[in-house]
Amino acid sequence: MSDARLWAELLRWYVEMGVDEAIAEIPNDRTRPGPVREPVKAQAGRAGTPPAAAPRPLPDAIVAPGAAALAKAATTLAELARAVAEFEGCALRQTATTTVFADGNPAARLMLIGEAPGGEEDRLGKPFVGRSGQLLDRMLAAIGIDRNSAYITNVLFWRPPGNRKPTPNEIAACLPFVQRHIALVRPAVLVLCGGTAASTLLATSEGITKLRGRWFELAVDGLAQPVKTIATYHPSYLLRSPERKRESWRDLLSIQEELAHTHRNLEIDKNS
Repeated sequence: MSDARLWAELLRWYVEMGVDEAIAEIPNDRTRPGPVREPVKAQAGRAGTPPAAAPRPLPDAIVAPGAAALAKAATTLAELARAVAEFEGCALRQTATTTVFADGNPAARLMLIGEAPGGEEDRLGKPFVGRSGQLLDRMLAAIGIDRNSAYITNVLFWRPPGNRKPTPNEIAACLPFVQRHIALVRPAVLVLCGGTAASTLLATSEGITKLRGRWFELAVDGLAQPVKTIATYHPSYLLRSPERKRESWRDLLSIQEELAHTHRNLEIDKNS
């Protein structure tokens, strides 16, 4: 194969894998030893609904100056969306096309949080509108839910170049806004889609295969009561590993049951 043909095949493979930007001007020395990280121990709790620690940045992550104050100052979703759009403490906004804040019904009892916007999300300015979003819509429809009865966002508000995995610092920069987002929406049930959302908000190093299907009581600053929270696979993972859809179906049924349970309790409180 000629050099030109080889380079053409390599570029085609990069495009298929989602690599569409090269932004670093200085080579990254990956042979240099990195910092030693202490493992984060998952907290034990009663069976079925273990307590989750209040969300915190990942090890070695640095919260951008002013992020917590800006998030706390927002008293409405509109104010929070404006604060996020104007926030300059996350480098991802320099390479993203647009800020992707949320979609759906902010008054819904169900809130879902994914990882980060992809290419379609970055272009349209809404979360979960690409292939994984279409799968998510079908999954929710299977339990009688659409975007008018759910509220959807991500841990990150800007697309990482080439859809790469977010860094701890990028996650930490957005985390105060995500926490405030949950507090303002006040969901009855919170679904964490994928390992990044689950490990970040549950403050654990456990992988998604161990976390999925388990219910947690997530303490959120600004809420008097913990939020019933469950982790499940990200739809993009299910596109790559369709054999896991059976486990996700069990998670969906569990979510449906919990929503029905919280609705019954709400009706009882109204009539008491």
